Amino acid sequence: MANTKGFYNVIDTIKAKLIAEPFVNTVTTGNIDDIDLSKQTIYPLSHITVNNTNIGTNTLVMNISIFAMDVVDESKLEDADFIGNDNEQDVLNTQLMVLNRVITDMQRGDLYSQDGNMFQVEASVSCEPFVDRFENKLAGWVATFDIVTINDMTIC
Repeated sequence: MANTKGFYNVIDTIKAKLIAEPFVNTVTTGNIDDIDLSKQTIYPLSHITVNNTNIGTNTLVMNISIFAMDVVDESKLEDADFIGNDNEQDVLNTQLMVLNRVITDMQRGDLYSQDGNMFQVEASVSCEPFVDRFENKLAGWVATFDIVTINDMTIC
């Protein structure tokens, strides 16, 4: 019998790893346009999007983006804790570390070696920063990468 839960396995495993991070309060999946970005209580937020999947003879290659973001706090006064009058640099730092830990775990850590997962990130991952990309003042990173997993679908 073929493993028909490969998609769920990948998404659920990444979601569990993200929600375990100290700088993540909420993890969502699907189209980025479906998130209610106006809710302040959900941040810091990570969002998983499957962009496409290539079906090979023995493998499935899923192209995935993870958005890691938080609200930028602004102050009217210069603050010694912030660079300038907001915490944009702090948000960029913490959210990049969230992505770094999750991706490193898929490349060579616990997620890579777990017997039940049978998927891995094989190449280096590019992370792109963003500021003010969405309607409220959000900053963060988007990491886009390929996950290779076994295609155990039979033709019978």
